[in-house]
This record gives sequence, C-alpha cells and structure tokens, in this order.
Amino acid sequence: MRPDSQRIQEIVDTARSLYERGYSFGTAGNISIRTGDRVYITPTNSSFASLSVETMSQLDLNGKLLAGNKPSKETHFHLSAYRARPEACAVVHLHSTYATAIACLRDIDMKDALPIFTPYFAMRIPSLPVVPYYPPGDLMLAQEVERCAAISPAMLLRNHGPITMGKTLLEAAALAEELEEQSRLYFLLYGRGQQLTTTQVEELRRPFR
Repeated sequence: MRPDSQRIQEIVDTARSLYERGYSFGTAGNISIRTGDRVYITPTNSSFASLSVETMSQLDLNGKLLAGNKPSKETHFHLSAYRARPEACAVVHLHSTYATAIACLRDIDMKDALPIFTPYFAMRIPSLPVVPYYPPGDLMLAQEVERCAAISPAMLLRNHGPITMGKTLLEAAALAEELEEQSRLYFLLYGRGQQLTTTQVEELRRPFR
C-alpha cells in the first residue's frame, strides 16, 4: 500500500463526486493535496470519473516526480499556491461552467470579480482576484497564482476557470462549489439582484483581517 493512501483516496472520492454532479467534465481540472513534504496531484489527461490511488502523481515540493503517472501540466500553480498559503493543504482547479463564464466576461473587476449577494460567500472569500490570461502550463501563470493566493483562497484564471484552496480537501472543494453557485446566481439575477452593501460585506469579512 502506498504511503498516505487514505489521503489519496480522498482525492479519488472527491473528484468522482464533483464529476458526477457536473462540476467537471472530460479530462478538465485537477486536484492536489499536500501532506508533509509531499504533494499528490491528479495525473495529466485524467478524468475525475476514473482516478485511482495507484496512478496518482506523487511529487516533492519542488515538483520532482517521485511516483505514479505523469502529473498535470498545471502542477506549477498548485505548488505556487502552497508557497503563498502555508496553511493550505489542498487545491482544487475546475472548469465549472458558471465560474468559467465569469472569467470570460469582457468587463470584469480583476481585483474582485463577483458582486456579493449572499453572506456565506462574503464570509468564505475575502475577495475574488482574477489572474491575467496565460496558456495552461505557462510558468507566468504559476507566478500570478502565487500573487493572488496570498490575497485570497479563491481566484479565477482569465478565460480558464476557478482555483480554490483549503486547510482540507473538503474545505477547498466546498469553496469551489460555493464559487460556482455564486457565479450561477449572478447570471440568474441578470442585473436585477440586490447586492449586500459595502458596510454589510466589510462586517462579514472582518475575521479575514
């Protein structure tokens, strides 16, 4: 049995759940966990529907492959997210429909992409920065993710999709779902929504400061 097999099984189970509920499709997206000086990440060109403990990529914190299949080409930004947020032990990157649609809007606030309609979104995400567009796997993408991860545990990649981080995989995945639902709410409201006021949002976000 591989070391940390129980933790890796969490990736397998979480990924399958996200896939079955429509948060992932095809071979889009990737998930990683950090445990000690090891990072486990979904292999390149793998589907969330059919991952296994045996083939999960095992890396050191410098990105060197130690075991398993070839890792996702987006490994670099997972590692940079861990550098920026030492408390984070999981990173979830999806191409979920509504959050990706927000990332594709022409007019977007690159410092905080979504208006705030619900208190739980405000409490869980201090801001939603947007990383400028770079091709998948580009090292500049990792650099920008590191910058944004120091600000918030959630962000959008321009024309690409969301990234969320957490102290646990459950926390990171739940944040990804929260972000997707807030993005969906944005389009459903179609400009008719009553946003929380600046004062209300500041009060809700005070614990982040």
